[in-house]
Amino acid sequence: MEYLDTSIIVCYLTQDDPEKSARAYALLREVEQGARTVSITEIAFAEVIYVLSSKKLYNLPRPEIVKPLLPIVMLKGLRIGGKPSEKQIYTDALHLYETTTLDVADVLTIARMRHEGVETVISFNTAFDQFSQITRKEPQSNEQESV
Repeated sequence: MEYLDTSIIVCYLTQDDPEKSARAYALLREVEQGARTVSITEIAFAEVIYVLSSKKLYNLPRPEIVKPLLPIVMLKGLRIGGKPSEKQIYTDALHLYETTTLDVADVLTIARMRHEGVETVISFNTAFDQFSQITRKEPQSNEQESV
């Protein structure tokens, strides 16, 4: 098993460096054909979105990030977090990212909650309230205890 770094996907998608982009493309073709199996961590996946959406870097709109990234997530030889069964979490997260204003961490949390059948999130972030299937709870105050 090998792990794929953010830079490979960003280089492939942006084509800033033609020589490196060609090598990234060749690697991803091997992954697509199942000739090579690679994994990408959840953090690297999130970083791809962060880099492409960053106002200081590429400043791409959400649909321009999601459209080319969805096929990469579905590559035959790609494992996210090492588990083939989790691809649906990432496709769901990408769809949420494209259609909401939520950040990457929030859409990954929601997609994972849906996948695992979890309905409650403990958070101060009111953005979760827009999802009727999610109950957001805030920690209760207890002055007697300290962390």
